[in-house]
Amino acid sequence: MALEYDYVIIGSGFGGSVSALRLSEKGYKVLVIEKGKWFQDKDFPKTNWNLKKWLWEPKAKLNGIFKMTFLNHVTVLSGVGVGGGSLTYANTLPIPKKEFFKTGSWAQLNDWERQLKPFYDTAYTMLGADTNPKLYESDLLIKDLAKDIGKEAHFEATKVAVYFGEAGKKVADPYFNGKGPDRTGCVFCGACMTGCRYNAKNTLDKNYLHLAQQLGTEILAEKEVYNVSVLGNEDGSDGYKIEYKSSIGKKSKASVTAKGVIFSGGVMGTVPLLLKLKKSSLPSLSDAVGKNIRTNNESLLLVTSTDKNPKDYSKGIAIGSILHTDENSHLEPVRYGEGSSFSKALTMPTIHNKFMIFRLLGIIGLFFKKPSRFFKTIFSKNYAQRTTILLFMQTLDSTLQIKLGKFTKMKTVKESGPKPSAFIPEAMELGKQVANKVNGIPYANFTDALLGTPTTAHILGGAVMAENASKGVIDKYNMVFGYKNMMVCDGSMISANPGVNPSLSITAISEHAMSHVGNKK
Repeated sequence: MALEYDYVIIGSGFGGSVSALRLSEKGYKVLVIEKGKWFQDKDFPKTNWNLKKWLWEPKAKLNGIFKMTFLNHVTVLSGVGVGGGSLTYANTLPIPKKEFFKTGSWAQLNDWERQLKPFYDTAYTMLGADTNPKLYESDLLIKDLAKDIGKEAHFEATKVAVYFGEAGKKVADPYFNGKGPDRTGCVFCGACMTGCRYNAKNTLDKNYLHLAQQLGTEILAEKEVYNVSVLGNEDGSDGYKIEYKSSIGKKSKASVTAKGVIFSGGVMGTVPLLLKLKKSSLPSLSDAVGKNIRTNNESLLLVTSTDKNPKDYSKGIAIGSILHTDENSHLEPVRYGEGSSFSKALTMPTIHNKFMIFRLLGIIGLFFKKPSRFFKTIFSKNYAQRTTILLFMQTLDSTLQIKLGKFTKMKTVKESGPKPSAFIPEAMELGKQVANKVNGIPYANFTDALLGTPTTAHILGGAVMAENASKGVIDKYNMVFGYKNMMVCDGSMISANPGVNPSLSITAISEHAMSHVGNKK
């Protein structure tokens, strides 16, 4: 049977984009299928109040770049669109500490720190990594906090995927010897996470995918894969049929065939799809699908200044600095651009207590204890300019398992270690210190405050690496156990807790995987 493609890649995030370029360079015919829309710079919303262009919930006719998934143990934030999470992430590209490479189900498979070093270097080059050249008010706020807690030497500017150049000035491709698109210098508007409207953010459609298309890669947007089945031999060696449907509008269906398949839809896309396929067309998938889910053990707190003449915390890049509070923990100040105050509608004051009733009573107590500050934070004007978001992350490990739900698409169950909590003591203390500096009150997502479940932008695992199928889903080359020419290259392959933003690691590990795929004969 003549197959239409050599590889079909499901998803266009960091892993999918790397795979598309490297396979195209090796002579393969590649198709990328992405459920989100294809965005040009002008298509991004000016603020996150434009929900149609910002949020992803097609059933409600919201076709944006940002998706929220509410699970029973965690609320997950993820990206949708051609370029995946790169469209809405905060640009940061840290390399994890040594513990990441020496723990988890992948630890014994390789000397990962040494093995991945050249691929991290390649990822830095491809993503146009540069150190943030200018600190703004929220960065200076955290720098001041670092001084207070004796950690000033542990504060630094972030390395980010942004073209700085001269603010607002357009230049010819500065990265790929003229093969890439023109770029424009960053204007430090703070709107990285609602989509860069100024052509400064190095999203995947401006590097990996752009170059892959020049080599023949096809990208099919607004289509969602719902089934993958084998052709001929049960191990998939004869190829696969990939069935997809429209993700927006009328649900038309179609299919293609390919010699190989790469799952790159992120944890929220890949894991539920693999769980579904294991029950139907791909029964030889490992029983480990959905296991070893990690959340980076993080906490998101929002602090709004009630000062009479507040500083503008919306200027800069989304995350311009990082404070290493101890060997396991990091604090990053996060910002949205001017006018992006939708998150205000989703938050409420957060009180550290095990029981919901006492958290609610604590919020009522805040009203009586600090009524003026309480009302000012709720009804503040210029919310984005007044607000600093504190992202606290730890490398300490615990895991969940994702299963298919009876009444919901997915559910989580506790697997190992303490269950994720919205109330990390160190984060709460740092939040209080920052709040005191700006006369604010720490707020959190309403699910964090009410239910005690954390919010994460870094859901990882579910198709981890291991020595065999009893312990993981893929081998050290990202090949799926039980099937030929099938791989997983996205956040679900991450097999330990990086404790930092994982995009660079997903890119580097995908580069490593693609380096072991031979050229087309």
